[in-house]
Amino acid sequence: MTDNNQLAVSEAHRLAQYKAAKRLAREEVETEMEQQPVVDRQPERLAQISEQFREQAVNDVVVTDREVATARVAARGSQILDFVFYLVYGVIGLEILFDLLGARKTNDIRQFVDLLSSPFLAPFRNLLPDPTTGRFQFRVSYLMALVIYLLLHLTIKALFRLVAQRRTTI
Repeated sequence: MTDNNQLAVSEAHRLAQYKAAKRLAREEVETEMEQQPVVDRQPERLAQISEQFREQAVNDVVVTDREVATARVAARGSQILDFVFYLVYGVIGLEILFDLLGARKTNDIRQFVDLLSSPFLAPFRNLLPDPTTGRFQFRVSYLMALVIYLLLHLTIKALFRLVAQRRTTI
């Protein structure tokens, strides 16, 4: 959830920078207008400058709205991704714990966890030797699966962060 907070802070920072730049531009135009002598063409020049600023402001709002919409979609996708990976971590963790404690394979809960974890653990079965003492097993292969899924999770989240946060300086 800290990524969402970082996204909100980043968006607030970007909005503050945008407002500061806009205020600075407005002050520069006002200063320039005060320094120019008043002539008959002054109203035309003022109308031209104000039209340029209005057009730029509209364009900035459109771009900012698109960026905010993209960031929202990426943030929601990141939340869903987190949820799915947390479920996978939980199921794999239960599988490791059941094997470590020697849970009976005939138990309904154990069979349910085996069913859920099977698609995620199948590529890792027998990857590494698993120490065994009677019914108790320490599944090093499953622990390796947990680490690999964690790395995959972090990589995908970094991609979401790249989409959601656009680094800009004004």
